[in-house]
Amino acid sequence: MARLPRLTLPGHLHHVIQRGNNRQPIFLDGEDRETLLSWLVDSAQKYGVAVHAYVLMNNHFHLLCTPATAEGLPQMMQAVGRRYVQYFNRRHARTGTLWEGRYRSTVLQAERYLLACMVYLDLNPVRAGLAEQASGYAWSSHAHWLGLRQDRLLAPHALYWALGNTPFAREAAYADLVQAGISAQDRAMLTSSALTGWALGDPGFVSALQKHTPRRVTRGRAGRPRLDKKLD
Repeated sequence: MARLPRLTLPGHLHHVIQRGNNRQPIFLDGEDRETLLSWLVDSAQKYGVAVHAYVLMNNHFHLLCTPATAEGLPQMMQAVGRRYVQYFNRRHARTGTLWEGRYRSTVLQAERYLLACMVYLDLNPVRAGLAEQASGYAWSSHAHWLGLRQDRLLAPHALYWALGNTPFAREAAYADLVQAGISAQDRAMLTSSALTGWALGDPGFVSALQKHTPRRVTRGRAGRPRLDKKLD
């Protein structure tokens, strides 16, 4: 069966995962991470992609973003991916592929999943044992949204702004969300949707989304098609 094209729709929230080949590390030190982030800043601006959150793990990274055009997100990921592989191979005296094929992504219903996905990304290093708390991990967007540093890669989503009327109120409200965490069910759905490419949202959102693309946005029913008419 032919592989489905990625679901990429302008103006919608996308969760992106890029993994290392065979789960190998894609970052060996802080310089590697700083390099990738700097190129993401340049390419996000160039291709019109608003990045709302990120986390750089050892062997993969996540982005939460909204592209302005259908081509913006693929162009950004292709530009950064190719450039980073050349840099990484040259710097670490290696050859060959670095990525586990193409990046994975899908569309999320922002009203339901924006803040949940931001928290999911912030807590990834904690779940992986890389930090005791989200604030103890330097390579995510967590500190920016808590007002602890300024990160030029990031663009606020309207739903983050709606958390409060002042920066302090928004930062405090977001800190409370991270402290509360997310359910295991939401965490599993956010991971699965990005890896499989199926849209994540309520039935009304998914139905409306399907009207804007000929590509299926949810998994079809397993088995043979149901016959609506009884056989004699």
